[in-house]
Amino acid sequence: MRGSGLLLLIFFVAVSNISWDLIPSNKTSISIAEKTLEETISFEDYATSFYRHLENSALEYNVFKTALRGYLQLQKSGQLTNKKFLSIIDFSKSSSKQRLFIIDVETKEIIHQSLVAHGRNSGLEFAKKFSNKVNSHQSSLGFYVTAETYSGKHGYSLRLDGLEYSNNNARRRAVVIHAADYAGENFVKKNGRLGRSFGCPSLPQNGYKEVISKIKGGSCLFIYYPKKTYLNKSKLANSLINAELTF
Repeated sequence: MRGSGLLLLIFFVAVSNISWDLIPSNKTSISIAEKTLEETISFEDYATSFYRHLENSALEYNVFKTALRGYLQLQKSGQLTNKKFLSIIDFSKSSSKQRLFIIDVETKEIIHQSLVAHGRNSGLEFAKKFSNKVNSHQSSLGFYVTAETYSGKHGYSLRLDGLEYSNNNARRRAVVIHAADYAGENFVKKNGRLGRSFGCPSLPQNGYKEVISKIKGGSCLFIYYPKKTYLNKSKLANSLINAELTF
């Protein structure tokens, strides 16, 4: 009996010394479960992964990353009603090259790539000067939201609303997306470059209606050029999306 009592006493002492912190509580289990339901990724990792998925070397990474940064900020602030598409125009390229890229954000694919004209006072083959002034006949840099369509002197057209100091006169200047004969391959073959607009991003006649129909109604358009003044001053181009993104 004394031996049995001694063993029982040793058992109770051992049990009392167990750290109950090692046993997960319901709260801990719920926390772990919640973490498995979401994935966090940094903006840099997300942009790199997205860009690799595009598999298109004609669209430079730094241009894409700047456009994506602004797109995500506009999406976060509820300014996009058509979130499916991100359109990018790279005016650092020759007008004889395809420099309009339309990305399906959901599938991470470039669904359209084409020529696009710049303003006549922005330059000849290359756009080098940009303005937001009325009657400047120059292209304007920055982020836009596509608006409503209408039928005008250039046919089926798409109005644009500029969101930055560099392009917020777009509607007042009647800067719209429309088609033009001077924006096609035949013009390039004859002249070595595209013709020029009064500031509108003009598209080739072939397929332009389908393009407008896709991106109309609140999608993001970004017009790029490596102009330091704009890139340093733009709030959207420098928006703080470096915090982790949650999916």
